[in-house]
Formats: sequence, structure tokens, C-alpha cells
Amino acid sequence: NATFLAESGSGHTLVMDGPPDHGGRNLGVRPMEMLLLGMGGCTAFDVMLILKKSRQPVTDCEVMLSADRADTEPKVFTRIHVHFIVTGQGLKEKQVARAVSLSAEKYCSASIMLGKTADITHDFEIIEAQ
Repeated sequence: NATFLAESGSGHTLVMDGPPDHGGRNLGVRPMEMLLLGMGGCTAFDVMLILKKSRQPVTDCEVMLSADRADTEPKVFTRIHVHFIVTGQGLKEKQVARAVSLSAEKYCSASIMLGKTADITHDFEIIEAQ
């Protein structure tokens, strides 16, 4: 039907599925959701790595994505907003902004690829770790 078991080159497995009205059983994420999840993971990885290399005391990075898709086929993403919640002790706003920008413009291949069809925006907030 519409349930797929995907195995990555690194040997990890996940379930993708569709909604019941399209033959799925709602047992996993939708393939287009996987694209956004991949982008979120890619850019979070970059931001954490850049901040750590900048000797920023970062402890967590949460990424929340919202997106719009085209109304007609192919229903590509047309707008994606990425909101970072970065936690650490004494993080410098300038360094966080730099990390987000570098990920978006240079390092996150998923963001750069999706940016070919979607207008991608970013913002962030910093939370002081306890």
C-alpha cells in the first residue's frame, strides 16, 4: 500500500507511511515530512558544531520548522521558516546569528537544496541554561 521501510546507507531503518485515505496506515512520517526533518537535523548539527568551534558554551539546539507547499503538482515547498531555540550559558547573540547564517548560506546542503524552490527564513532565540 503506502507504507515503506527505508534503510539508509549507514544501516538505520525508519518507517514512512501515508494517510489512510491514500492507502496508508499512518504508521510513520510522510516522505515530505522527512525532507523537513532532514533539513532541521542538518541545520541543527551545523549550528551546534559552529558554536562549539567558536567556544560558545552551547548545551542544546532545538529547531522548529513551519512550511507551505504549492497547491498544484508537484507540491513543492514554497516557504519554510526555521526557528532555532539555542540554550547555553552566556551565549553571545552575535555568535549564534553567525552560526545560523553560516548554516543557511554555506553548510546545510539540505537547506540550500530546498532553497531552490522555497523562500527560507530563519530566526532564533537564546535561552540561558540553568
